[in-house]
Amino acid sequence: MLKITVDSQGVVHLQGRLDASQAEEATKALSKITKSAVVDFAELDYISSAGLGVLIAAQKRLKESGQGLTLTNMNNHIRDVFRYARFDLIFKIN
Repeated sequence: MLKITVDSQGVVHLQGRLDASQAEEATKALSKITKSAVVDFAELDYISSAGLGVLIAAQKRLKESGQGLTLTNMNNHIRDVFRYARFDLIFKIN
């Protein structure tokens, strides 16, 4: 299960698992972002390749207008996934 919320400062909070079964929901939620945003991974337990694809698509769309996503509060496992996939070169990761 995945829960996506946006707080009053515009920070996107991911909670649960971002996998193929949640990709459509995540795509809908991230498509509403039109400006640079921070995505908080503090409560994200797991991300699959489908989840990575959702984030890449959002980043690509935002980059076309000079915007982008900053990813923060990743656990070590998720940070390793991004590093092994070399997505740390595509996203700003805090």
